[in-house]
Amino acid sequence: MTASAVLRSRARSAAWLLLPAVSAIFLAGCSPKPVAEDPVRAVKFVTVGTSEFDAQPEFSAEVRARVESRLGFRVAGKITRRQAELGQRVQAGQVLAQLDPQDYRLAAEAARAQQAAALTNRDLAAADLKRYTELRQQNFISGAELERRETTFKAAQAQLEQAQAQLASQGNQANYTTLVADVAGVITAIEAEPGQVVQAGTPVVRIAQDGARDVVFAVPEDRATLIKTGSPVTVRGWSGGSELQGQVREVAASADAVTRTYSVKVAIDAATSPPLGATVYARPQALAHASTAVMKLPTSALRQEGKGSAVWVLDKASMTVRSQAVQVATADGNEAVIASGIAPGMMVVAAGVHVLSPGQKVTIYQSKEAAAAAANAGARDLGQSVTAVAATNKDIAPVASGAGK
Repeated sequence: MTASAVLRSRARSAAWLLLPAVSAIFLAGCSPKPVAEDPVRAVKFVTVGTSEFDAQPEFSAEVRARVESRLGFRVAGKITRRQAELGQRVQAGQVLAQLDPQDYRLAAEAARAQQAAALTNRDLAAADLKRYTELRQQNFISGAELERRETTFKAAQAQLEQAQAQLASQGNQANYTTLVADVAGVITAIEAEPGQVVQAGTPVVRIAQDGARDVVFAVPEDRATLIKTGSPVTVRGWSGGSELQGQVREVAASADAVTRTYSVKVAIDAATSPPLGATVYARPQALAHASTAVMKLPTSALRQEGKGSAVWVLDKASMTVRSQAVQVATADGNEAVIASGIAPGMMVVAAGVHVLSPGQKVTIYQSKEAAAAAANAGARDLGQSVTAVAATNKDIAPVASGAGK
């Protein structure tokens, strides 16, 4: 066989040997990719238990003054100055704002001039009446002429009185261009600014009078009928502090047009009350009920499933989660009170419920601090074991040496 024939034979043999490998590569490229398994997620769990639930409702309330007035000018005009500031404490008689008084001063001057003219006419009529009275006594004039002079004098006197009243009214109008506080209190709102043209009676500032304080909150219709005037109410501050005791002073006779709730005012001691506008919590004693044992879950553990609520429950045997429908009774702060669907001892996912699916494998999440503590504990146990083994070997070594001798 020639050399070229030998080479061709070897090439054919190599091709036949490479054919299965090439076919396998093509088949592998055409076959579907394997489906990736869901990752094993580390999630936080809470163990369901029972706790005491105080059924006494607590309402968010606000501290207000017993009397709060909206003060405005008694005349119209343009505001030139406003001395009052929000939160400022003012005394009775203190100037709060001023209007441009120029027009009212001119009107007062005109009324003063009218008074002077009326006074002159009255004096002239009085002099004529005196002279005609003397003439009538001497029978130089008739009685009818004297009566006319008396009528003229009375008309002049009436005009003078009218001018005097007009002058007093215009003087008051000029004084009304200055807004003063009629009582001592605190400015709680500013409703007009300098440069603004206001009508008579338009509120400019709101002042909370010093004195009695009220705690005001709103209750729904089914609760309003249970709260009576004079019933006790416990008040506590939003930022802490001691509790205060008050009494219901007023329950609104009609519901609010927007919220459809009823306003309740509770009288408290002004000496120990929180500042005006402070947020407090009110617990009416009339709505108190006995405490009961309930199951609570954090609101982050709940998710929407269909038209109801559900949670993820851990199956400890397979370390998978399953969906469990629950019924929420009410809320207690950041926790939900569960009426049914779970039992004490169950482990429920507390966070990350939106990334799980039924039957998904999970592990119990441990924080870095807890994992580090567990690792340190394991290292300590391992170190103690190594130390014990080393000590044992140390005790065995002399015996082994003696045996060899």
